[in-house]
Amino acid sequence: MLVDRRRPPILLANARIIDPSRDLDIAGDVLIADGVIREARRGIGAAGVPDGTEVVDCHGRVVAPGLIDMRAFIGEPGAGHRETLASASQAAAAGGVTTIVCQPDTTPVIDDPAIVDFVLRRARDTAIVHVHPMAALTKGMKGKEMTEIGLLKAAGALAFTDGDRSVTNAQVMRRALTYASDFDALIVHHTEDPDLVGEGVMNEGEFAARLGLMGVPRAAETIMLERDVRLLELTGGRYHAASLTCAESLEVLKRAKDHGLAITASASINHLTLNDNDIGPYRTFLKLAPPLRSEEDRVALAAAIDSGLIDVIMSDHNPQDVETKRLPFAEAEPGAIGIETMLSAGLRLVHSGELSLIKLLKALSTRPAEILGLPGGSLRSGAPADVVVIDPDMPWILDPTELKSKCKNTPFDEAKMQGRVVRTIVVGRTVYEYV
Repeated sequence: MLVDRRRPPILLANARIIDPSRDLDIAGDVLIADGVIREARRGIGAAGVPDGTEVVDCHGRVVAPGLIDMRAFIGEPGAGHRETLASASQAAAAGGVTTIVCQPDTTPVIDDPAIVDFVLRRARDTAIVHVHPMAALTKGMKGKEMTEIGLLKAAGALAFTDGDRSVTNAQVMRRALTYASDFDALIVHHTEDPDLVGEGVMNEGEFAARLGLMGVPRAAETIMLERDVRLLELTGGRYHAASLTCAESLEVLKRAKDHGLAITASASINHLTLNDNDIGPYRTFLKLAPPLRSEEDRVALAAAIDSGLIDVIMSDHNPQDVETKRLPFAEAEPGAIGIETMLSAGLRLVHSGELSLIKLLKALSTRPAEILGLPGGSLRSGAPADVVVIDPDMPWILDPTELKSKCKNTPFDEAKMQGRVVRTIVVGRTVYEYV
């Protein structure tokens, strides 16, 4: 995204500055000019800024680095009826997300440098936030043959994944990790054994039995994660677990980190703020893959974010239209939108005392930037001016008709929220303002 150097500077005055990259939480001002952060400190004041500066009084609201969503499905190319780069970027801006990392499960699959180039060009022309594609790990996402990791990375692919599919062939996965390490490429893997998932549609347990639904055991996740950790020991590559959901997986992750392996992990905002009881009377907007787990698992995930064991919170944004969601629970497609509500939902953890605001923002911004090698996630002088202004206490009720995504399959339909984004700035330009 090009920087318009004729854009007037912006001073975000009277703010609570939270910069997780420096463990900074102070009252002060943030000066933005030429698309970068000039200063973020106490006492800049309107008198010490260039002529023509737009002065925004934040009235004590939080100013933080823009969020980086590490896992979002965008239908373009091939499924624009579900989401386009333009509509996803509008939703992202409204949610304080200044960078979207999109998944390769499009039509055609992003497994060729030309398709990577198409996504980057299309995003440049239509999106109002940064968009970076991940490329497929295997050709056609079929789990049989590696893609050309070196060529795809050179074309602009940020990391390599088969989206919501697991590579079940251990030899293919071992080769991919080995080959990727030659390019310092990140492998992002969905840890679910499809044979153990079978026909399961929700978390295996008493509640699934009472609803008469087939369950998905936690072992489907932990077995695949355990296998990947063993392969990582053999290869020495860089590995990211895409979506952990249960306490047993955290034990595997901790052992791997304690052993010094280059492993990181994400949890979705849905698994951090909801549990399988929220499904209630077969609410299909809460049918997810992996499924929502128990309250004990949810609490364990939140504690893992607090300790830094889990590095990243992502939206797992997955638009589904009415025809695929307004069906009996077992037949409905899994997935929920979340890019616009990720921060507001995450603030539930702050208000409940499970997480501090700086740790929430670290998992939403600074850590994704570090893992992916992106320049954002910081308010340091010279960093890109990707900034979000947040009112963490503003009450509101989510009306799905007001969401900017093409599809409205939100698990927070008509939920009472506390806290929302009031301004989003990308490379020094305001792309969203709540009025």
